[in-house]
Amino acid sequence: MARQIKRLYRSSRNRMIAGICGGIAEYTGWDPTVIRLAYVLVSVFSAAFPGALVYIIAWIIIPRDFDGTPREAD
Repeated sequence: MARQIKRLYRSSRNRMIAGICGGIAEYTGWDPTVIRLAYVLVSVFSAAFPGALVYIIAWIIIPRDFDGTPREAD
């Protein structure tokens, strides 16, 4: 029996800007709004967490889910 591997993709269904927080929410099974709020709060209240830079890097690194459905491992 093959074990399915969960992969992190930028969401095309739960996206506001690039789908980073939506993709993390789909990966973890959480509500996208909770992920977005947590990201904004950590970005605003932490001087050591450069939120915009991390978001841009994630935008470049995490692949996009083109059809909006979770993909299965090959």
